[in-house]
Amino acid sequence: MRKPGFGLNRNHYFIFGFLLGLFLSVYIPENVWDLVQSECPQLAMENNLIEKFGEDFEPHLNLVNKPLAAKKPIKNVIRPRYYSSELGIREKLFIGVMTSQDNINTLATAINQTATHLVNKIKFFINAENVKTTFKLKNIVGFTDTRENLRPFHIIKYIADNYLDDYDYFLLIPDTAYVDARKIKDLTYHLSIAFEIYMGQCLNDQLSSEDSQSDRNYCDFNSGILFSSSVIRKMKANLDWCVRNGVTNVHSVNIGRCVKFASHVAACQDSFQGVKLKSFKLNDNIKLFKDLSSLSKDVEFHKSAIIHPLTNIDDFYRLHVIFSKDHLNDLKEKNRKLEHDTYRIANGSISNNILEIRWPLGVPDPGIAETRHDLNVWQYMNKTHMFLPSADSAVEPLSRIDTMDFQKILQVAISYARSKYPNIYYENIHTAYRKFDPTRGMDYHLHLNFLTSNKESIMKSFEVVKPLGRVEVVPSPYVTESTRIAVLLPVFEDQLDTGMDFVRLYEKTCMKNQDNTFLMIIFMYRSNSESKGDLDPFRDVKLLALDLSTKFKNDGSRIAWVSIRLPSTYSGPSNTEDVMLSSIYSTNEILSIAAADLALPKIGLETLVLMASNSMTFKADFLNRVRMNTIQGYQIYSPIGFMMYPCKFANFCKECESCDVSQASGYFDRANYDVISFYSRDYVQARKKVEETIPIIRDDNDIELLVNKKDSKITNIIDMFVASHAPIHILRGVEPNLRLGQRIKHFFEKSPVPDVPKCPAISNDHSTKNCISLAARKQIGDAILRYQDLKNN
Repeated sequence: MRKPGFGLNRNHYFIFGFLLGLFLSVYIPENVWDLVQSECPQLAMENNLIEKFGEDFEPHLNLVNKPLAAKKPIKNVIRPRYYSSELGIREKLFIGVMTSQDNINTLATAINQTATHLVNKIKFFINAENVKTTFKLKNIVGFTDTRENLRPFHIIKYIADNYLDDYDYFLLIPDTAYVDARKIKDLTYHLSIAFEIYMGQCLNDQLSSEDSQSDRNYCDFNSGILFSSSVIRKMKANLDWCVRNGVTNVHSVNIGRCVKFASHVAACQDSFQGVKLKSFKLNDNIKLFKDLSSLSKDVEFHKSAIIHPLTNIDDFYRLHVIFSKDHLNDLKEKNRKLEHDTYRIANGSISNNILEIRWPLGVPDPGIAETRHDLNVWQYMNKTHMFLPSADSAVEPLSRIDTMDFQKILQVAISYARSKYPNIYYENIHTAYRKFDPTRGMDYHLHLNFLTSNKESIMKSFEVVKPLGRVEVVPSPYVTESTRIAVLLPVFEDQLDTGMDFVRLYEKTCMKNQDNTFLMIIFMYRSNSESKGDLDPFRDVKLLALDLSTKFKNDGSRIAWVSIRLPSTYSGPSNTEDVMLSSIYSTNEILSIAAADLALPKIGLETLVLMASNSMTFKADFLNRVRMNTIQGYQIYSPIGFMMYPCKFANFCKECESCDVSQASGYFDRANYDVISFYSRDYVQARKKVEETIPIIRDDNDIELLVNKKDSKITNIIDMFVASHAPIHILRGVEPNLRLGQRIKHFFEKSPVPDVPKCPAISNDHSTKNCISLAARKQIGDAILRYQDLKNN
């Protein structure tokens, strides 16, 4: 079967192709390269170059003045120091008071004492023709132009030049007006800064008959005028017109005409967006000292934010008492209403699911850990002890404060249980847990056993929260990172290797970088040791110090030393076991006070002192933190250094001085108080307060007095500051750039296979927190398990 269609064979295809080729040959141009050039210009260009220069032509690149610089260089974006500057966040209220030199120490001072602590900024403007030097106020601005009609415009110009971009609203008042600053500031928070504000009390009938009717619509300066920053900006742009037309001596009219010409506000706004700036004018026959009780019954009086005119400074304080009492009553009423609403939510009057309120009311939710390393775990406890309080301890007794706190929490839980279940009686504690959240407070989970009236034992669970109080930022004095640090380095005879390493580290970190520091080495000689010649145990350290001082003499860096002869009581032979103690002073930490007493007289009272440890290493960032955290007359700094494990000995970690801190390489040694920074004057003042219990060491022979000191609780410098009750803060925090452990590292490097000494703090029945850990518990546990597996196999 054949399909129907055209019957074409190979001859037909040949004839068709021949005719098509003949047809195309007629229309194709004779030079076929014409088509190639139109399709491939790059190839055509190369062929033209070959025809012109020949086959051996090689192109050459012109690299002169290339690459060319950009016509418009890229400008680096300079970010402001504070985010409020970048976002344009401004303070709310600025108050300008027009006063005189005669009233600075009277009326102006009264305004300053009743308003300055309640507003963002206040300034007093006077004519400074004859400037006095006995002014009590410091925020005074004087104008040499004494023309009275121009005073408001001088004030406007000063405000616009200095504070226009920092504040939203500006209130101008005379020195005869009392201002309820709380009410004014609250009023400004209800106004939109997007509108032009020219608010106050209209003049109305306070002008003479010769003044125009339009002048009566201006704000009365005597009762205060509130401007928005946009109005002040427009007034500044038109000050020339305002000065030329400010011909009257009435400040209200001059200011009003200027505002009307410069802005779109034609008249005084007594109210705007439902907010009204009310003022109360006192009659001439009213005497506040006798009429205040009757005046306080007036409702309009209490609603007013500005009271005028006042001529007696005592009237300012009387009014301030009245309005402060009103604000206190308002706060009490708001607290009562808030408490009432809270009870309604608690008893179910308002659905908790709708409001999405978490328990307890008013306390933030627990913080959510960002990583598994930030988990805030619950701690198991009872009335006397805390179990697994840290990675270094399995059980610790509760402190006195913790014991009192837990007893109070337990009493609250029992009282609540008795009120809710009258027929049950407390028996004992089943289990108890607690957790401290820095954003919330202390949470307790209590499971208590109770007995019913039928002598049946039941368990009730309670969740108790002890929330944090109001958190405030503590203001501190301004400090810089340019302060010179005097580093005091005590070195004992058995610590020569670590002392030499510290001096070399000091050369590399401080002397080569010209850091503003000074090193004083304190050599602690034994009672029978030579201090001169070749037998001097510190001879090598002294030679190194002299070489470095000579080398960096032109840079101002030098190393000095002071020698201390210890009495026989503290001159015993060094014990091998002492290397396992955290402190370089071993069991005699009181010697740190003796070293400070004898070294400080050689460096002055205004010096920032850093008591160092020869077992430590540090970076330059650590010194900057010492400068920032140590404030003269205000704060001392006790950093918590990172104790490095002896990795080469234990083989549990890889030794690395520059690596970040980690659980595998060490731990923050909270029991080490060797490193502490303070100012010499603060130390001397605190030292004098404990002189009766800890005698001041004035020469080497006085060190013997420390053996029989009256206060056994003072063992180091930070204990001395605490016992002195000096008005100074003690800042203690972790410091990753302060590394400890050089002493134990050198000990294990001296012998290929050394034995691990027993810590003397354990043998003396002291807390093991003073001992050095050679590895983490997890690392030791894994090693024990691997050893047992190998032994069993």
